[in-house]
Amino acid sequence: MENYIDGFVLPVPRIHLDEYKEVAKKVAEIWKEYGALAYFEYLGEDLKLEGTRSFVEAVDLKEEEAIVFGWVVFPSKEIRDRANKQVPNDSRMADLVAPLIDPDRLIFDAERMVYGGFQSLV
Repeated sequence: MENYIDGFVLPVPRIHLDEYKEVAKKVAEIWKEYGALAYFEYLGEDLKLEGTRSFVEAVDLKEEEAIVFGWVVFPSKEIRDRANKQVPNDSRMADLVAPLIDPDRLIFDAERMVYGGFQSLV
C-alpha cells in the first residue's frame, strides 16, 4: 500500500504569519496523533511561471498576504479518511482554530483555500 497525501494552498495575511506558524506547529502534532506520518507547510517565494496559472491567481492573493503551501502524508487513504473525521472533533482544534477564523481579523479564509487528496503516481 502506498502513502496518501492531502495538499492545500491558502493565503495568510503577512502580519499574522508568526501566529499562523505557531498554530500550524500544534495542528501538525494533532494530525500526527491521528495517523499522519508527516506534516509540512511552506511559505511561497517564487510563485509565477510564464504560461501557467499560479497559486497567486488560484487563491486571489492580496498584496498584504503570503501563500502557504502544505501537505500531510498518511500511510493510506483509509487512515487519512479516519483522521479527517477525527481531527475536526478534537477539542484542541477548536481552541487553536478559533482565533484564525475570527471574522474581525480572518487569518484563515477557507473559501480561498485550494485543497485535494492525492494518491501516489510516481
